[in-house]
Amino acid sequence: MNDPLLLNRITIIPSLCHGKPTIRGLRYTVQSLLEYLASGMTFGEILADFEDLEEDDLKACLAFAAKMAEIKSISPLVA
Repeated sequence: MNDPLLLNRITIIPSLCHGKPTIRGLRYTVQSLLEYLASGMTFGEILADFEDLEEDDLKACLAFAAKMAEIKSISPLVA
């Protein structure tokens, strides 16, 4: 999962999806794909539902999440 090329699939375009990280400039946010995975959907199920996605796109989401987890400290959010 340490393939730096995977992270190249993650794009951040201010005018697309409110600047949230997406896959290859498509309207699939990393967040939504991670939520599908967290809900128990398999790679195969997600790829069957979204035919323009590739397995490496889902791997890129996981690699992106792993990079985000490397953050040293997180301040509490004020509600």
